[in-house]
Amino acid sequence: MGPWTIFLVAVLLAAALGGEQAAVQAAVVKYDWTVDYLSAAPDCVERLIIAINGQFPSPTIQAVQGDTVVVNLKNNLPTEGVTIHWHGISQKGTPFSDGAAFVSQCPINPGEIFTYKFVVDKSGTYFYHGHFGMQRAAGLFGSLIVSLPPGEKEPFSYDGEFSLLLSDWYHQSIYLQELGLSSIPFEFVGEPQSLLIQGRGKYNCSLDLCPVGSPDCLQCNASANAACAAPFVLPVQPGKTYRLRLGSAAILSSLNFIIENHNMTVVEADSHYVEPFVVDNLDIYSGQSYSVLITANQEPTRNYWVGLNVRGRLPATPTGLAVLQYLPSNSSSGLLLPPTPAPQSPVWNDFAVSVAQAEKYAAKTGLAYSAPPAKSHRLLIFLNTQNTIDGHIRWAINNISYVPTATPVLAAFKFKLWKAFDQTPPPDRPPPSDNHLDIYATPNANSSHARYGNGVYVFKLGEVVDVVIQNTNTLNPNNSEIHSWHLHGHSFWVLGYGKGVFDPQTDPAQRYNLVNPPLRNTVAVFPYGWVAIRFIADNPGAWPFHCHIEPHFFMGMGTVFAEGIHNLPHIPSQTLGCGLTKPNW
Repeated sequence: MGPWTIFLVAVLLAAALGGEQAAVQAAVVKYDWTVDYLSAAPDCVERLIIAINGQFPSPTIQAVQGDTVVVNLKNNLPTEGVTIHWHGISQKGTPFSDGAAFVSQCPINPGEIFTYKFVVDKSGTYFYHGHFGMQRAAGLFGSLIVSLPPGEKEPFSYDGEFSLLLSDWYHQSIYLQELGLSSIPFEFVGEPQSLLIQGRGKYNCSLDLCPVGSPDCLQCNASANAACAAPFVLPVQPGKTYRLRLGSAAILSSLNFIIENHNMTVVEADSHYVEPFVVDNLDIYSGQSYSVLITANQEPTRNYWVGLNVRGRLPATPTGLAVLQYLPSNSSSGLLLPPTPAPQSPVWNDFAVSVAQAEKYAAKTGLAYSAPPAKSHRLLIFLNTQNTIDGHIRWAINNISYVPTATPVLAAFKFKLWKAFDQTPPPDRPPPSDNHLDIYATPNANSSHARYGNGVYVFKLGEVVDVVIQNTNTLNPNNSEIHSWHLHGHSFWVLGYGKGVFDPQTDPAQRYNLVNPPLRNTVAVFPYGWVAIRFIADNPGAWPFHCHIEPHFFMGMGTVFAEGIHNLPHIPSQTLGCGLTKPNW
C-alpha cells in the first residue's frame, strides 16, 4: 500500500438487525511525506524537479468519502519554502489546510514539518500540487482519488480503472522561468518541450539545433530499456469497460486527450457527475479533472495510441503518447507499439469546437445535485487584461494585478491584521475610464491605469455571487488566449458562455442555464468571450480565485475571496509565523 498507513477512527457500529454486516465508519488516512529535489528525466532529458518521497508524479492518495486525510509533510528543500494545495477539496472547517501560500498559510520553511488535516467529503477524481511560486511546474503534483463508501454505487458501471495525470513539461528550471517573467525585458517561458502522460513522455531531439553528440541529444536517444523511453501502458481486456480518471496539471497548455479508434463517454467533471455524452476527443484545461468510460471494442490483435495534443496555442510540442494494450494477445512478446501515426486532435485554433464541447456539460440531476439559486445577490465582472506596470508585463483583473501579501490573508482576518493587505476593496466592474470594453483592441500599455494590489473581495456568509470573466486582447495585436479559472474552497455552477462583451441586461436571460448547469471548480474562458459562474459563499475562509495557468497567476491574474470572516475556525499556529503578527503593525 505504499508509504501510507490507515488508522480507523471509529470501528464497527452495532450489528444491524437481521444479521446484516456491521458498517465501518470513516477512517483516518495518514501519510508521511518528504519534499525534496530529484534529478529525473521524464522525457529522457534530465532536469531538477521537486518530488515527494522520491517519486514523480508524487504518491497517489487513496481515500473513501468521509475519511480524514492527514499528511505530515517535511520540507527537505534546503533553501525554499513549500505548500501543497488539495485541488478541488472543499476544506469545510479547515481553510488553513487549503495549501495556498500567503492566503491560507505561510510557506513551510526548510527543515519544518507541517501537518495537513482535512475531510474528503465528496467522492471523485482530484489531484494535489505545489502552490508556492511555480513549484507545480517543477513537477510537484500527484493524484488524489476519493471512492464512494462501501454499499454505494456510481451511476455508471465499469470493470477496471486507470488514473492519469496529464502535463506539459519544460526543460528550463522554474527559477529561470520566474526570472524571465519578472524581468525587463520580458522573457516568456515559451512552448513546452514535451507532453507527459502519467509522468512519461519522449522529447523529440530533432527540435533542438544541438551538435551531434551533445548530452541532450544522447539522452533523447536513450536505450529502449530506459524508463523514459517506454510509454505508459494501459492494459485492457477485450470487451471490458474501463474508467479513466484524468487530471490536468498543465503549466501553460490547454490539452486534448484522444484514444485512437476509441470513443469516450464523459461521466464526471471536477468530481461531479454529468449527463453522459460521447466524444472522440476531450479538451482538458489546466486544473480540470474528468472520468471517462472506454470500452475495449476494437480489433484485439494490435495496440492503440493514447494521445495528448496542445489546443488553443500554435503547437510547437510533439504529441504525448501512451499505449492502450489489448491483452492477452499483445503481452507474450513484450509491448508492441501501434503501427499507426500519432492521433491528431482538432485544429489548435478551432475555438468553435472547444466552445461547443464545453457547452455539452450538464449536471446529472438527482443524487446529491442541487440546482443553483434562481438569483444572485452580487455580480462581479472581471476583465482580463495584459498590461505593463513599471515596465513589467503583468496580467490584471479590472486593472488590479495581484501580488501576494507577506501575511496569510486568513490570519489577517482572524487576528484583525488590517495593515497586512490593501484595505481598498477591488472593483466589482471594469473601470469605465479605460475603455477596455473594446475587447478586440490591443491595450495601450502606456495609458493603462493598471496597478499592483492585494485587496480582498469580502462576502457575507451565504451570499450568492455571480462572477463573469470577460476575455480580451493581449498586448499582442489580434491575440486573445484561453484562461482556465479555478476557485478554491468551492464548487460553482457554470451558467453559460458567450462571445464578445457580456451584457448584464440581456445575456443572463438568453445565455444562462439555470436548470441543470454543471458544477465545477475550474472553468475555461475562451478568446474574445466570457463565461459566467455562480457560487454560494458558504465556506468561512479566504480563498484564491485565479487563472490556473502557472505563468499567468505568477504574473498577477488572480484575486482572493473572503467570506464568513466572523465565523472563522481556530487557526493552528503552524500556519502562522510570517508577515505581521500584531494588529497595530
